[in-house]
Amino acid sequence: MSLGSHLFHARKNKGLSQEMVAEKLGISRQTISKWETDETLPDIQQSKKLAVLYGLTLDELIAFDLDVQEIQEAIERTSQEVTDKVDWTKAWGKKYPILVRYQKEVEIAPYAAGLERLLDGLQKRYGYNELDAFLVLKDILASVWKLRKEQKK
Repeated sequence: MSLGSHLFHARKNKGLSQEMVAEKLGISRQTISKWETDETLPDIQQSKKLAVLYGLTLDELIAFDLDVQEIQEAIERTSQEVTDKVDWTKAWGKKYPILVRYQKEVEIAPYAAGLERLLDGLQKRYGYNELDAFLVLKDILASVWKLRKEQKK
């Protein structure tokens, strides 16, 4: 996605018109249009003002990813009742077949017991409820995954 497209979607997500943005920045609506169609680029000062106006960091404004934002918004709109009905292994298994296959290959009990101990430790040491402990452990696993990927580079 181009910078112009990022700017357009950031403005739309804030519910602002080109005229409103132009007025707040003290520039013409045509300038906003040119930025959003990639005819011209805002300078760094204007970019900083846009980021503030759109409630984003400058990095987020430049790297704005509509797909990620749409996913985040869909997650926020999804009720717990609907989430509980989803077979997540089956859903993710289409993209990652190992999630379906491993259950026939791996002796799960010893790994499950180790994870139970880790979850219990998080609950006892930090007073987390079961769900919070699970989410913290999931996040720790994700950070280990990310670190291992970076070390392989």
